[in-house]
Formats: sequence, C-alpha cells, structure tokens
Amino acid sequence: MLYLVPTPVGNLEDMTFRAVSVLKEVSLILAEDTRTSLPLMKHYEISTPLQSHHLFNEHEAVKSIVHRLKSGEDIALITDAGTPGISDPGFLLVRECLKEDIKVECLPGATAFVPALIDSGFPCEKFCFEGFLPHKKGRQSRLAELKDEKRTIIFYESPFRTGKLLQELEETFGKERKVCVCREISKKFEEHLRGSLEEMAAKYKDKQFKGEIVVILSAVEKEEKKTGLSKNKYKD
Repeated sequence: MLYLVPTPVGNLEDMTFRAVSVLKEVSLILAEDTRTSLPLMKHYEISTPLQSHHLFNEHEAVKSIVHRLKSGEDIALITDAGTPGISDPGFLLVRECLKEDIKVECLPGATAFVPALIDSGFPCEKFCFEGFLPHKKGRQSRLAELKDEKRTIIFYESPFRTGKLLQELEETFGKERKVCVCREISKKFEEHLRGSLEEMAAKYKDKQFKGEIVVILSAVEKEEKKTGLSKNKYKD
C-alpha cells in the first residue's frame, strides 16, 4: 500500500498519532527533501529509511516505486510540510499506483490553507484554491481569468515573491479588495495581516520573510441597493 502522510506545516506537535505509527511501520519513506524531514524523524524516533522524491526526480522514480509496492512493500510519501499532492509531489505517483491497482490511502492531517482560510475571516463555505501561480508564462492570463471569481481565492507564495503577488493582485482586482496575508502558521510568530490590497502591497513591498505564505483574497463585494444602506457583504 502507498500511504500519503501529512506532516506539520510548522509546529512539530501537529503530527497525528496515526501518522507517526504509519511512518514507523512502512519499509520506506519517500521524502521531498530528506534533510528537511530528518528533524521530524528524530523528534518522533522514526528510524525508517528515507529516499528523496521530489518534482525533479519523480518521473524517473515512479516505475521503481510501483515495482516495490507490487512486490508487497508498504511505502509512505511525505513532503516538507502539509499534505502530499497539495501544491507538492504526490499526484503522479498516486495516479500510477491506481493504474496498477495498488491501494492508496491519504491520512487526514495538516494543510496550510485550511487554518489560513478560517482565520482570514472571509467566507469559507465556498472557495477557489489556486496554489502557486505560474512564475512567468501564463501568470497574468490566469489572474485575468480570476478577475470575476465570486468565491474567496487562496494563493500560496514564496516569501521572496509575496510583494510582487500583492502588487499584481492590486492591479487586477483593485485597491479596495480585502486580503489576508498569513505566515508562520502554527509557529511561535504566526501572523495574519488583514487590509486592502493597496495597504498590504505597500506593507510587503521590498520585504522578505521566512517560510511559505498563504494569501487569502476576499470574494467580490456587492452593495445592497434596495435598502439604500451602504452596508456591503461578501457574495457566496
């Protein structure tokens, strides 16, 4: 069986009992970066062998992994943080395993965008998850396609490009659109900054932070014309 095991996005204590148990019992752990995963392994006294499995080698590695699974081994896949397959390696291996009738099980656990979305204060019963936008080709066209999106929108971004993303969002969605920038989720210095795109773009201009960042963009607002009130509320 192939297990997809979520790992903490920040605080090491966010591991589940079952996740630790599975990682101790499988014969091999596929890790996005073994160096990043080692502190977690040491913290929970997990001695299972680690093997690198990331976006740059997964195509070449899939065949041998599938062969080992078909021979009867249980293997777990983890990424640097969060749930495998969510803007991280995992999809390709899962698809090939299912083609070969290999059982796949994803354990529930940490995902960065869920606490960020809930803590943003924006409607979360319906949302659009975009993950990482393309760095170059297709970036502006994708933002243009999202201009009329009526649900809360979620982006992942590198701390090195957060300022650029906020400026692009301001240009596309307007200065007054509300946004929440979340960083260091579940860590000691966790921070959620809320305001207009104009305010946040100015605040993050030329600034860099550690760790991945989640940007939550509010849904389109509409004015309640019939009552004559100036009250706005978010569209579902």
